[in-house]
Amino acid sequence: MTTLDQIAIRIIKEQEMIIGPIAWSEAGKVEGLEIDASHKAVQIPSNNREIIDRLVQQYEELFGRISHEVCREVVRDITSHMSPEEVPESLK
Repeated sequence: MTTLDQIAIRIIKEQEMIIGPIAWSEAGKVEGLEIDASHKAVQIPSNNREIIDRLVQQYEELFGRISHEVCREVVRDITSHMSPEEVPESLK
């Protein structure tokens, strides 16, 4: 599992704690994000940071700016160990 995969799964699971199973359906709408049927793993092809940005945007469009902040906070421990150019724009 790549770092971006870890970021995506953590964001989705945190959103799931807040909004329930709809978090997975909304994540499923994000182009390029591959979700397994059991909702236990995700994959981001080609280590594409833009997919994380689209995931964060998907939640923000539905639930507002606070949702964006939740996404950023829940992965802060991961992004703090990444170089600035590796961190998706939406999580900076």
